[in-house]
Amino acid sequence: MHFMGYRYLLLMVSLSPITYLQHTHPALPHYDSSEWGWLRGALGTMDRDYGILNKVFHNITDTHVAHHLFSNMPHYHAMEATKAIKPILGEFYQFDDTPIYKALWRETKECLYVEPDDGAPQKGVFWYRNKF
Repeated sequence: MHFMGYRYLLLMVSLSPITYLQHTHPALPHYDSSEWGWLRGALGTMDRDYGILNKVFHNITDTHVAHHLFSNMPHYHAMEATKAIKPILGEFYQFDDTPIYKALWRETKECLYVEPDDGAPQKGVFWYRNKF
């Protein structure tokens, strides 16, 4: 394999779990077309602390909520934007500081499929479940 092929493979191997963890967490709701809206979709993501890897990946790991809200914003403003939106979003800002290897294991075990929240007033809201 050519050198660039190895670099591409390494990039894909590292970005796939990051993307998975940004969009998969038991606390993240999913919506059908009756409840989905741009803001709900944008807030349906999770910032995570990847330690030293935050800098390696230019903070795409711990500023993903801001990226969803301001997708045209240059990444070098993402930390500043995240600090600004956290107090505004309050409980709607999602952050998980679980170590990545534990989070990957937990989400792989617990987030198998989504099903409706029968007790919710909105019928188009879905949550991750892990038992059939």
